[in-house]
Amino acid sequence: MAVISVAPLSAAIAATGALTWPAPKDTLRQVHLAGLIPLPQETIEYHVHDQLYVFVNGQAVTVPAGIGINTQDPGVASFPTGSGETIGLVAPCQLACISPLHTHDASGLIHIEAPKRESFNLGQFFTEWGVRLNAACVGNYCRPATSIHAYVNGARYSGNPAHILLTGAQKITIVIGIPPAHIPG
Repeated sequence: MAVISVAPLSAAIAATGALTWPAPKDTLRQVHLAGLIPLPQETIEYHVHDQLYVFVNGQAVTVPAGIGINTQDPGVASFPTGSGETIGLVAPCQLACISPLHTHDASGLIHIEAPKRESFNLGQFFTEWGVRLNAACVGNYCRPATSIHAYVNGARYSGNPAHILLTGAQKITIVIGIPPAHIPG
């Protein structure tokens, strides 16, 4: 049996025991680095969702709430829910505060909300998150030392995972090291 090595854990372990890369503090900078233009409010002209799962050695990585949302803006609020918190806009922001790609909670649901239909990819979302994603690496985990695989709707994706298009109703899974017992699909 081949041994799959995993680089030292670069993700923090949250109080829940789940692995996580936290949402960045410099949200709008990350949005711009992703090549996206933040908006002063959410828009529903183009509104779809993709589900993201990330696993390290079979353990789920928490995709945090507030990726792509400037939580420091007065128009943004956090609401406690049974499964954590939900972050949303309570009023339009005076300045741009929300990306077309964002998360409201820690469920891994990526909201794609733009003024018109356009192409977005997983690499842009990971850039907003502040986590490296390319053909060789996810965060500090890199090939060949670490096994990295991507799946879309349960089917293995052979290209650069950063190029996976976010089109709505997809289940995207990134597996680092030992895979989980079940790949969502």
